[in-house]
Parts: sequence; structure tokens; C-alpha cells
Amino acid sequence: MKVLRVDEIRQCSLPPCVATVGCFDGVHRGHRFLVKQVIDVAEHGNLCSAVVTFGQHPKQVLCSDCSLELLTTREERFRLLEGTGADFCVVLDFTPELAALSARCFMKEILRECLNVRTLVVGYDHRFGHGRIECFEDYCRYGAEIGMDVLRAEPFVMDGRNVNSSCIRLLLREGNVTMAASLLGYCYSLEGKVVEGYRMGRELGFPTANIEVPCQEKLVPADGVYAVQVSVGGKDYAGMLDIGNRPTFADNGYRTLEVHIFDFSSDIYGQRIRVAFVERIRSNIKFESKDDLVAQLCADAKQARAMLAAGKR
Repeated sequence: MKVLRVDEIRQCSLPPCVATVGCFDGVHRGHRFLVKQVIDVAEHGNLCSAVVTFGQHPKQVLCSDCSLELLTTREERFRLLEGTGADFCVVLDFTPELAALSARCFMKEILRECLNVRTLVVGYDHRFGHGRIECFEDYCRYGAEIGMDVLRAEPFVMDGRNVNSSCIRLLLREGNVTMAASLLGYCYSLEGKVVEGYRMGRELGFPTANIEVPCQEKLVPADGVYAVQVSVGGKDYAGMLDIGNRPTFADNGYRTLEVHIFDFSSDIYGQRIRVAFVERIRSNIKFESKDDLVAQLCADAKQARAMLAAGKR
């Protein structure tokens, strides 16, 4: 896949293509199913395939004080889109001027005239254009007027539900990372820098790496203890992660992400670390004593190892 911005397209011109448009937050199985339909239509018509997306989420422009819960950072999204098999990923700057375009103007000026889109594949529930007031039938009419075929994509259905970003966000807010992974097609992950923590884990025999996630808009799953896969220093490890406000010691409302990496003792302060959520072990509990907490941590570690071992089979 070749990633292009609009100014690059004007310089080299895009070949005639079949395209779809969207934010593609998460690049989940529904998104990949949509892109596969684009690729199939393109191959049938001997055209190129393209995914048209935006550098930033539209809500970041239209509602600057909105609270976002993104499934993927910009870099993660582009990396996942590259794996879909489409020929091009076109990145538009989502500006107030772009948001003000009607659906017809967007199709004519951006898709047809600038990007050379001959066929537009519209997601089953996707709407675009100023106010998002028009529907698929309107897009078909505009397409006929400007020389563009418009097709409606089939939804990706799993366990009787249409897979979309909203239902995945709900699952993660509930801590159901296993079902979220089924809909995503991969384990949900968080990435950040290892920073100084309270060092209480070391005293308990379970040293932890405190993770600072730089993307404030990235969704953090529900509080609790999770079995995770950890990537640091170019290597992968098993571990367990706690998300919460440390109720046994300092319930101050401040959420922390602390990962204990199994069979690991290196100093990784300041390094980048990535944790992929495999399964939730339990919710957070306030313990009466350190001994009770240690006993539970031992049980958690045993359960996490078993979950991670089962996942490899």
C-alpha cells in the first residue's frame, strides 16, 4: 500500500480507482471486510483500490472539547490499514472547510476530480457530507450526475451483530477484552513510556513497570487485572497488568497502568513498552492487609500464565 496526502496526489495523479471513505478507527474486522469488497470490485474492473481516510478524527475538528475514546492512534491506524491489501491509502486533512462541503461537492471535487475515483463503495451505515443529512440513495443520484458508480457494502456480521467501532468501545469499557479482540481481529493494545511509580510492587515481590500513555484520546479498558502480552526492547514477554487507582494503598482517584512482566528483571525506565490485552482476570479489590494482597497476586499470576499458555495453543 502506498500512503499519499492530497498534495502528493496533485503532483503524481492517482490512477482510476475504486475507493471507500471513513475514519477506520480500530481497522477492525468490519473495516477489513469493507476494504476486501473494494479490492474485489477494483480487480473485477481492472482498477486500483484506495482507502480514503483523515489525518485526524473529525470530532477533533468539529468538537474540540469532546471526549474521544479512540481504538487506534494515527500511527496504529495507518499501520493496520497497510495490512488490508489496498493499493493506496489517501490521507485527507479534515478541516472546517472540508467539513462544510456537501456530499455532492465532496464526491465531485475531492473524490472524482482530485482522486480519480470511478466507483465509490459506501459502508453499510456510513454517511458523509455537511451535517451527514444525505443517504445512500442521494449518493447514487450524485454519482450518476458526475460519472461515478456508487455501491453499498455488505456489513460484517458476527454472532448476529454488525461489527463496528462503537460496540468494540463498549466491550473495552466493560473490560471484555476477549470479545473485543474477536471483533477487532487482534488483541487491543496500549503503548507508552515506562515512568517512575510508587515502587510498592517491588516490596510485595511483584515489581511493576508504570506505563504513561501519551495519547490522551486512546481508550483505556475498564479497571481491573488482565493477562497481557508485553513487548519491550524488541522482545515479547508474558505478564499481568493492573489498571486502577490502587485501592488498597491510595484510593486517590488517579488511574495507573502497572504491568508485572513474568521472568523479567531488567531496568526499563524510560523505554517504550506495549501491552496487548488477552483476557481479564478480575476487577479491582481493596484488601485488608498486604498479606491478603500478595496471596491474591500469586493467584492472579498463576491464572494469567494459564490464560496466556492456553492462548498459544
